[in-house]
Amino acid sequence: MENNIEEDGKEKNTIKNFIYEWGVPVISAVIIAILINKFLLFKVLIPSESMVPTLNVNDRLFVTRVYNLEKLKRGDILVFYSEELQEDLIKRLIGLPGDKIQIINGVVSVNGEVLEEDYIGAPDKFSGEYEVPEGKYFFLGDNRLYSKDSRYWINPYIDGEDIAGKAQIKVYPFDEIGKIK
Repeated sequence: MENNIEEDGKEKNTIKNFIYEWGVPVISAVIIAILINKFLLFKVLIPSESMVPTLNVNDRLFVTRVYNLEKLKRGDILVFYSEELQEDLIKRLIGLPGDKIQIINGVVSVNGEVLEEDYIGAPDKFSGEYEVPEGKYFFLGDNRLYSKDSRYWINPYIDGEDIAGKAQIKVYPFDEIGKIK
């Protein structure tokens, strides 16, 4: 009888030890991963050719959450939600609130200065003029010939509240791992 009590106690201790040694760390890791994804960074998959050559179809990136819109700079590659298209997109930030954008035969000027865009994939001959309202942003894809971006939307501006994150690091394909420029 005494032996059975000892064995039951050992069994309970073994289960307790297993829970403490494995259960608590695994549950903690899952909670931390969820919090990181919700508040710090998330992973995206590039679905289209609109950002070639900077980003290719099926590239995977880590994107940091954007909390302070004042830190955004022209040229940043951002993930945002388009109300008009009802989907998340990734494009290059060209126009900040208050900017005047002029595109003549594919050459982009912001506030009278021509942008040096050495990242362009396939250029196009598009022309148009835009004035970015307060609280809104203007985006273009790097592969202009194949990008459906601000130039073609009914409402060419994205609200600051719809900007989710800034592309930081390419993590796939493995031979291209590194900071995104």
